[in-house]
Amino acid sequence: MFRFIFSDLRRLWAGSAVIVLLIALATALGVTITLQERALRLGSARASEKFDLVVGAPGSETQLVLSSVFLQPSDLPLMDGDVLPALNEDPRVDWAAPIGFGDSYAGYPIVGTTTALINATVPGFAEGDIFAREGEAVVGSAVDLDVGAEIKPMHGAAETGGHTHTELVYHVSGKAEPTGTPWDRAILVPIQAVWHIHGLGHDDADEHHHDDDEAGEAHDDAHHHDEDHAADNPGHEHDEDEHHHVDANAPLDEDWHRGETPGLPAILVKPKSISDAYRLRQSYREADGTVAVFPAEVLTRLYATLGDARQVLTAIAIGAQILVAGALLLVTVIHVSQRKREIGALRAFGAPRGAVFTIVWLELFSLVGLGILIGYIAGFFSARMISQSIMADRGIDMPVGFAASDAGNALILVIAAAILSALPAFLAYRQPPASALKG
Repeated sequence: MFRFIFSDLRRLWAGSAVIVLLIALATALGVTITLQERALRLGSARASEKFDLVVGAPGSETQLVLSSVFLQPSDLPLMDGDVLPALNEDPRVDWAAPIGFGDSYAGYPIVGTTTALINATVPGFAEGDIFAREGEAVVGSAVDLDVGAEIKPMHGAAETGGHTHTELVYHVSGKAEPTGTPWDRAILVPIQAVWHIHGLGHDDADEHHHDDDEAGEAHDDAHHHDEDHAADNPGHEHDEDEHHHVDANAPLDEDWHRGETPGLPAILVKPKSISDAYRLRQSYREADGTVAVFPAEVLTRLYATLGDARQVLTAIAIGAQILVAGALLLVTVIHVSQRKREIGALRAFGAPRGAVFTIVWLELFSLVGLGILIGYIAGFFSARMISQSIMADRGIDMPVGFAASDAGNALILVIAAAILSALPAFLAYRQPPASALKG
């Protein structure tokens, strides 16, 4: 029987290949959607798990998390710098680290922060050590720079017409081990250096008192996102009076004082306990000029939106599978009707009806089953390729893998394939030998 089936399929290889291809493509579409959505959930959750609380200025909570945790470039409003020393003095806080962004180098974001954040989030150093001076930088594992390399910070990005800062050149002091987060593509520098490059945070009293216009300009520079200015003035160089002296060998001073800290786009906070986290969140949501969010809470809302999109895409995939199944059913019924003579000959030579049913059913089921298997394999590798592309571009490690629920979905497909294959087999089963030979 199996020799006959194999010979029959080999003789009809072109039509068999088309059936397998259609089933594989329809299956791969659904598998890719399922695996990629799951990978995005896992990857984003792992990327945010070390950041319990984010404090920023009132505005979009989603954008605050995307910018501060996932390092997505955006213009965030600044909150009062006094929030940072207040958090560091709060007994409910384990550590609080400011972040300042907007500059870049060779496509990598430059993030101003403190040693507290690096010590808490970096698993270790593949080379070198943490920065100890304003002119030093720590690079993520995905940054193509070695210890000792020079970094000339660019305001904004090259594609937006940003200009290179001439006030300071960073030197890589250490390269962090992989974390599987967007921070693997980041260049971490002392927040004081970022402030000083833009004329903020100096001890000179004259630089702490600006009129309203100067304060507005400082606000834009501190945020590092004056893209309109960069676009209108590509290659712009500061005038001589715009330069700010920055001592690359100056030691770090992370002893924050009220009234001396410039405005900040975000502060990452590690509470001492879960109850402290909720109290801090409530305190800074009720305070004027600040908002506090749990990244996991924001991600849950994003997942809900993502889930809606997944349902739409899944419905499209199921619709495609139904269309393919209907087309295959039509083709196989026509195929069986065209083989009436062969089926009649089998019956005339003594083949029982059950054998005819089994032969026709196995032929179609083997093709559909092979298509489902190839579809699962193709869907897995498609999801892997998408995840690797996102990781290379965004730095988020998105693990692609099958779960127990996938086995259930596969079983449903196999059962549907078995039922689909049974219909033409039943038609062949019911054909009398005499009428088949006459046809």
